Amino acid sequence: MACGATLKRSFPKKEEVHPIMSPVSSPQKYLRMEPSPFGEVSSRLTTEQILHNIKQEYKRLQKRRHLDSTFQQESSCCPLDLQNHSGSALPGTSSGASSPFRKEQPLFSLRQVGMICERLLKEREDKIREEYDEILTTKLAEQYDAFVKFTHDQLMRRFGEQPASCVFVGLLKLLELVLLRQSPDFKLSINTLRSSGVLPSSGDTQQQSEELANRKMLEPFGKEDDHTFGLNSELFKTLKKGTTLVEYSSPNIAKKFHAGHLRSTIIGNFIANLKQSLGNNVIRMNYLGDWGMQFGLLGAGFGKFGCQEKLKENPLQHLFEVYVQVNKEAEHNEDTMQAARDFFRQLEQHESEAVSLWQQFREITVDEYQRVYKRLNVHFDIYSGESFHQHGAQEVVQQLQSRGLLKTSETGAGVVDTSTDGDMSSVCAVQRADGTTLYITRDLAAAIDRKEKYNFDEMIYVTDKGQANHFNQLFHVLRALGHSWADRCEHVPFGLVRGMSTRSGEVVFLEDVLNEARNRMLHNTSQSKTTKEMDDPEDTAEKVGISALIVQDFKGPLHSDYKFDWDRMLQAKGDTGVFLQYTHARLCSLIRRNEGVGGFIFDPSLLLEPTSIIVLQHLLRYDEVLYQSSQDLQPKHLVNFLLKLCHLVASAHRELPVKGSSQDVAQARLRLFSGAGSVLAGGMRILGITPVDKM
Repeated sequence: MACGATLKRSFPKKEEVHPIMSPVSSPQKYLRMEPSPFGEVSSRLTTEQILHNIKQEYKRLQKRRHLDSTFQQESSCCPLDLQNHSGSALPGTSSGASSPFRKEQPLFSLRQVGMICERLLKEREDKIREEYDEILTTKLAEQYDAFVKFTHDQLMRRFGEQPASCVFVGLLKLLELVLLRQSPDFKLSINTLRSSGVLPSSGDTQQQSEELANRKMLEPFGKEDDHTFGLNSELFKTLKKGTTLVEYSSPNIAKKFHAGHLRSTIIGNFIANLKQSLGNNVIRMNYLGDWGMQFGLLGAGFGKFGCQEKLKENPLQHLFEVYVQVNKEAEHNEDTMQAARDFFRQLEQHESEAVSLWQQFREITVDEYQRVYKRLNVHFDIYSGESFHQHGAQEVVQQLQSRGLLKTSETGAGVVDTSTDGDMSSVCAVQRADGTTLYITRDLAAAIDRKEKYNFDEMIYVTDKGQANHFNQLFHVLRALGHSWADRCEHVPFGLVRGMSTRSGEVVFLEDVLNEARNRMLHNTSQSKTTKEMDDPEDTAEKVGISALIVQDFKGPLHSDYKFDWDRMLQAKGDTGVFLQYTHARLCSLIRRNEGVGGFIFDPSLLLEPTSIIVLQHLLRYDEVLYQSSQDLQPKHLVNFLLKLCHLVASAHRELPVKGSSQDVAQARLRLFSGAGSVLAGGMRILGITPVDKM
C-alpha cells in the first residue's frame, strides 16, 4: 500500500442545494429557505416514509391529469373552467367551476416537496461524508502502524472542536504510540502521554502539547546527521530488509549505447540507490546481450568488412558499421546468412578462433560502456550475460522434460503450457525445433543460477514494457519448476521516449545526447548574469545536463511514454533538473557566505514563523516519500517532493534573510537552510544526480 504523505481533507462539502422553484416565481430566482412546515411531525418521518409520500403524491397528480383530459373531452360546454382547472399547478389552485378533484387535497405543496428533496440530499451527503471519513481513518491507521505524523493545522481542522481531555499532536513522528491500534482517530489521552513521560505530570496541556510538537519537529535539525536525515525513520521498520538483485541497462555487445538504453540505466540505478539507502544489500547486475545469431552475423561480417586498425581507433563505431553492412548483404545473399550460421555454430562448439574474436568484441564493448556509465554516475557490481548460461539453459529444458512440462508444438519446437486452464491456449517456447535454446531459456537458467549464487530475497528486472509478456512467462515457468521464490521477482516496465530519433529516422546514440545536453548547458550558463565562477565549467554543465535528462524522465509514471523536449528540459525556472541544481548551488553559496554563523546549537523558537514551519513540515515528509517510492518503485514521488522543496526554499530565501538578522536568528535560519540543502542533496543522489556546489 502506498503511504499517504499527510492526513487528507475530509470529504469536501457540496454547494448549497436549492429547493425546486415555484411555478409562479421567476425562473431566475430560487425559493427562500424557510423553517420546516411539518413541525414536530417532520422530525419523526423517516427517509423511506418521505419518499413513499412523494411517490403517492406523484401518482395522484398523474391520475388527476389523466382524468382532467377525459373531463375536457366530455364537458366542452365549460371551456373556461376546464382551462383554469387544467392550467393549475396543483389541486385546489383553479377557481370557478367545481371539480371532481377538489376534495382530494395533496399531501405536500411544491415548496414542501423542494424542501424534502433538499433534506434527502443533505442526509445523503452527510452519510457519504461519514463513510468517507471512516474509510480514510481506517486506511490511515493501517498505514501509520506505530505513530502519527500530521501537521498541526490539519489536526486542528479535523479535531479542533474536541474537548481538552484529548490532545491531538501532529508532529510526534518519532514517538511510538502503543495504544494507537485502539485509537483509530489518533486520539492521545493526556494520561497516556503523562504516564509515559512524554508530557509533564501537570500544567497547561494545550501549551505543553504545542511545545512538544514544535520540539519534536525541530529535533532532527539539531543533530549532526544531515546526510542520514529521514533514513532512520520508524516507518522503515515495517519494510523487509535483505538482499536485492537489480538487473538493468543490459545492452547488446558490439553495438553503440543508443538513447533507448538510457531509461533502463537510470531507472535501475534509482531503484538500486533507493533500496541501498533503506538498508538493503544491493547487487547491481548488467546482463549483457552477448549471445545469439547476431554474433554469427557480426563474426562473418567482420571477416569480410572489418579492419583491426579501425577497431582500435573507434571500436563500437566500426563494429556498428560492419553490422549494418553485413545485415544489408544478408537480406539478399543466402551465402552470407549461411556464413553467419557457420560462425555461430563454431562459437557454440567453442572453436578457438571464433571464441577469441567474440571475447575481443565483448571486452571492447564493456570498456566503452563503462566510460559512458561513468559519465552517468552509474556502476555495476557484476557484468553477466547470456553466454554464461548456455549449458544451464539445456539443463532447464531437461528439467522441464523430466517433470512432464515440455510439450512439442506442430512446428517441432519445445513449449510449456502457460494457460490458466491447461488447454495450451497460451504457450511459452523454450527450445527451437533444431534443439537450440532461446532467450527465455537462458533467462530461466540465469534466474536459477542467481538464486543459488547470491540467495537474493528479491530480484528486480528493469526493461521496456514491450517485454511484459516475456517476464510473465518467465515467472510462470519458474513457479512450474517448483521455485516459489519466483513470487519475489518483479518486472519494472517503462514506456518509450518519443522525439529522440533524427529527422531521417536514424537511431540517436546516448553519447551524442549527453554531449548535446552538456553543450546546451554551457551555452545557457554563459548567457546567464547570475552564473558564478566555476572551477570546471564543462564538468558542471555535464552534471547539470544529466540531471535535466533524469528529472524529465522521472516526473511521470514510468510505464508512460513521454515526449523528449530539449527546451523544456533545460529551463532554469521550471520544474526541471536544472532548477534542482540551481537551488542546491544557491543553498551552498548561502552557507559559504555565512561560515561564521553556523552551528548545530540554535534556538528552535526562532523558527516558528509560518514560512519556516512550512519548510520544516515538508522536510518531515521525506521518509514518507521514500517509503512510498519503495512500495511502487516509482521515482516521481521523490522528484515532485524535491521540486516542491525547491519552491519552498526559494520563498524562504526571500522572506527569511540571514544577513542583517541578529546572531540567534541568523543561526537558526542558516540551520534551516542547511538541513534543506542536505535533504535536497540526499534525494538527488538517490535519483542518480550528482549535486553541484556552484552554478
